[in-house]
Amino acid sequence: MSSKNKITIGTRGSELALWQSNWVAKRLQQLYPSLAIETTVIKTTGDKILDSPLSKIGDKGLFTKEIENALLEKTIDLAVHSLKDVPTNLGDGLTIGAITEREDVRDVFISHPKKKHRSLSAVPKNGSIATGSLRRKCQLLSHRPDLNIVDIRGNLKTRRAKLEESEWDGMLLAKAGVTRLGWSEIISEVLPPTLILPAVGQGALAIEFRSDDSFLASTLEPLNHPPTCQTTAGERALLRFLEGGCQIPIGTYGRIVAGQFHLDAVVGSLNGKKMVRGTISGAPDDSEKLGVSLAQELLKQGADEILQEIRMSGS
Repeated sequence: MSSKNKITIGTRGSELALWQSNWVAKRLQQLYPSLAIETTVIKTTGDKILDSPLSKIGDKGLFTKEIENALLEKTIDLAVHSLKDVPTNLGDGLTIGAITEREDVRDVFISHPKKKHRSLSAVPKNGSIATGSLRRKCQLLSHRPDLNIVDIRGNLKTRRAKLEESEWDGMLLAKAGVTRLGWSEIISEVLPPTLILPAVGQGALAIEFRSDDSFLASTLEPLNHPPTCQTTAGERALLRFLEGGCQIPIGTYGRIVAGQFHLDAVVGSLNGKKMVRGTISGAPDDSEKLGVSLAQELLKQGADEILQEIRMSGS
């Protein structure tokens, strides 16, 4: 139970997840020096099943469900997630109380340390690139249909080790995670959103707790970043309307520029041959409505056929 003197944070056990929960704990400790903060590691389905592609083991809540259950059972008070892992429809009794200021949203190319190419364009024809993301796979194949895409699972440390032991040419990761772990030196190239649009909510942290916990609602307020809330709300509204989970290749990027909210999105077939793109802009306060409008536009352009094919194939 939340009290005025102690809270328990639930988190996944990966190095990145622990970095994220420790970052939140430190911020809270600075704001409230008398608050005692504990961290509990919880293993999720996505952490337990490592021998199958994410798209084959389900979609919603792979990295959050067990943690949300602990919240509802009151064994923890709050949970720290990567926002991109949080389903767009939360369970009853739960809410996202704060979304932190977003890190760099872009993806990065990590070259094999023993190979000379330092950019995606320099990877030889028929080269091999590892990624566990259908979103990255479809956009990459649209850009470079000659590439062989290798499925990779595991936390960042595991992926880095797998790359070093492999003959692959490189892999794609989110820049935010690589930066947070202090690994900037392994980044070969930062990929612009014009090449690969990021995942919904990429780079932002979500702090989830029970909806009736008024103490935490006010306690977490200083960690909330309103512009990030607005931009990611538009992205999440688009994803919710398209009913996309881990197994749907959707890329989207919302940002506020000169007081206007801009949202780009792409839905692609798994082989990258069919790509439906769109963009919309308007008032930041209308980000969710704009996200739904863009989703409707994408469906009209043919995204519904792409999504139907992927669902039929079980991706």
